[in-house]
Amino acid sequence: MLQLLAGSAHLDLAQEIAQHLNTRLCEAQVTTFPDGETFVKIEENIRGNDLFLIQPTCPPTNHHLMELLIMVDAVKRASAARITAVIPFFGYARQDRKDESRVPITAKLVANLITAAGVDRVLTMDLHAGQIQGFFDIPVDHLYAAPVLINHIRSMNLGDLVVVSPDVGGIKMTHAYAKALDSDMAIVAKERLSATEVAAHSIIGDVNGRHVLLVDDMTETAGTLVAAAGLLIERGASSVRAIVSHAVLNELAHKRLAESLIEELICTNSTPMAAGDKVTALSVAPLLAEAINRISQGKSVSSLFQT
Repeated sequence: MLQLLAGSAHLDLAQEIAQHLNTRLCEAQVTTFPDGETFVKIEENIRGNDLFLIQPTCPPTNHHLMELLIMVDAVKRASAARITAVIPFFGYARQDRKDESRVPITAKLVANLITAAGVDRVLTMDLHAGQIQGFFDIPVDHLYAAPVLINHIRSMNLGDLVVVSPDVGGIKMTHAYAKALDSDMAIVAKERLSATEVAAHSIIGDVNGRHVLLVDDMTETAGTLVAAAGLLIERGASSVRAIVSHAVLNELAHKRLAESLIEELICTNSTPMAAGDKVTALSVAPLLAEAINRISQGKSVSSLFQT
């Protein structure tokens, strides 16, 4: 029997997934001791069931990751037949390679921890780097938010649209969006000054007099998007909208967006931080619910990738 269990990271999304599956979340007690330790108790029988544990590892990342691991251990010891970790947003995904001396590959470490805890399968969405799927020694179903986001953009009928990558690293994703929307593409060349500061220098492509759609997989401080938007408007763009899969927005991001030339930030509700002025969060609960249903029934999920 399919059962859903949710950690404390994003209960609203978990409840919405449960509604789409015409079921309810499993009763569980998830609390924190005064010293910061997490305590979990499953309040009902899950023995022999197909359990899906919903927990994006969004900020506070370490807390939500540790909570996920503890919950996995709890349901494993409660004799669930199979445990699938549903992680709409995978924290530490940007630490996916050793790009300088004496640094860790933390995404691989997190994959090892999740596997060692007892997870049998992972369901996630729009990983920062696709190769993270290979960090796991268990099956990974990697969904894409693009069908949800692209359908929304199509409904807006923006007219003369150009899809822009805010940096060279996003060219592949930008090309996919441009192809799906049957539009041109352009690239912004940037320089990262610090973890929160970015400078945009030049544009490859024509944006003059056109509506611009900036595409990225995630944003936290909005520095890259805001810097790119300023340069695009300076070069004659009629309007600038940004579209990201994961909006992990902090206080600095909200301040920047409010003061920026970006008209709208379109994102998914993969994290609870995806909210605020200028932010349009589209629900991925139907997508995740359908994937959960198909996994439980042993059906293919490949058709969910279609736009």
